[in-house]
Amino acid sequence: MTPEQILASAFASAHNAKATPLVPHPEILARLEYVCHCASNRAGVRLLMACLLGKLDRPRVDPRKPYTEIGSEDSFSGRTYDERYLTPFIHQHQLPVNLTTAFLTPTLRNIDQPLVIGRELIGRPRDLYQKTLELLDDVAERRISGEVMLAEVLRQLLMMRDERRARMDSLLVSLRQQSGSLALSSEAIVNLVRQHLACNNSSRLPVLVVAAAYQAAGSRLAETILPLQSHNAADRQTGALGDIEICLADDDAVVTVYEMKMRRVTQDDVDAALVKIARMPHGIDNYLFVTTDEISPQVCEYAATVYEKTEGVEIAVLDCLGFLRHFLHFFHRLRMDYLNAYQELLLSEPDSAVRPALKEAFLALRQAAECPEN
Repeated sequence: MTPEQILASAFASAHNAKATPLVPHPEILARLEYVCHCASNRAGVRLLMACLLGKLDRPRVDPRKPYTEIGSEDSFSGRTYDERYLTPFIHQHQLPVNLTTAFLTPTLRNIDQPLVIGRELIGRPRDLYQKTLELLDDVAERRISGEVMLAEVLRQLLMMRDERRARMDSLLVSLRQQSGSLALSSEAIVNLVRQHLACNNSSRLPVLVVAAAYQAAGSRLAETILPLQSHNAADRQTGALGDIEICLADDDAVVTVYEMKMRRVTQDDVDAALVKIARMPHGIDNYLFVTTDEISPQVCEYAATVYEKTEGVEIAVLDCLGFLRHFLHFFHRLRMDYLNAYQELLLSEPDSAVRPALKEAFLALRQAAECPEN
C-alpha cells in the first residue's frame, strides 16, 4: 500500500471502532492517550504518527530512527512522511494536531541519534517525550503492531475533534438563541475582551483585537487588512513588517503596520522597527506597537524623535484595550459588527495558534455577558 492508502485504512479502522479502544494493552493505551491528549504540546502525537507511517510504508525501518542523519540502513526521513503525507491528511480531516511538521520544533530538529528510551529530549512536558519514545519502542520491539497503534491514534484524535465540535456547536447555539437580547455596550465589549486576554495562552489575541477593527470598519476607512501571518512565523521568514499590515483600498502598498507585544515595548523594539522601515522600497505612514503591558514614557518620547529621521514615518506605542475602547466608542454603531468579527477571526484560527479551550472560553464569556441572568 502507498502511504496515502495506509492512512486511509487506519482512518477507516478508527472510524469504525468509534468508542471502543483498539489497543488491548492497558499500559500502552494509557501512554497513547496521554500523548494524544496532551494539550500543551501537540508535537508528540504528530511525531508518533510520522514514525508509524514510515514503519508501515517500509517495514524494515526502525520507527525510532526517523532521521537520515543517523546513517543506518534502517533509518528514514520522518520529516518527509510528516510533510508529504500527514499534512494533507490532517487538513482533510481537521485533526486536532499542529498544522506544521513536528520535526522543525526546537526539541526534534538537529538530531542524529535514534529516539530510544532513555534519550533525553529537551522539551516540555517531559513526560510527553518519554511516553512517545516508549510507544515507538513498543512498536519496534513488536509488543504491538504499527497498524493497530496508528489506528488507535486516529481514533483518539477523531474523538477529540468531535467532542470539541459538539462543545463549540452547543455554545454557538446558545449565543444564537440570545440574539434578540439588548446589544452589549462598548464598555461591556471592552470588559469581555479584557477577560479573554487574561486567560492563559492568549498571546495571539491582541493581533485579533486589532484585526477585527479593520474587518468591521475597513470599508468606512477605505483601508484593507492583509491576510494574517501564522502565529509562529517570524517576520524575517514571511517578509512581513509586523503582525498586521494595512493597505489603502485598491492598493497593495502597506501604509500602517501593527506589532503586538505581551510585554513592555523597549527602545530596542523601536530600533528594530527602524531597520525594517529602512529596508522598505516605499515609505509607510505609521508603525504602531500595541502592548498589553505598561507603556514607558521614555520609549514613547524616543519613538517620537524618529519622525524626521524616517522622513515622515510615525512610530507610537498604544495600549491594547485603550485602542479597543477608542475604536468602539468612535464607531459605536459598529460595536456588534466588531464583536462578531473578533469571534469569527478567533474561531478560524488554527488550534496551534489559539487553543480550543481559549475559543470556548470566549464563547462562554460572551454568553455570560449577553445573558447575565444565566
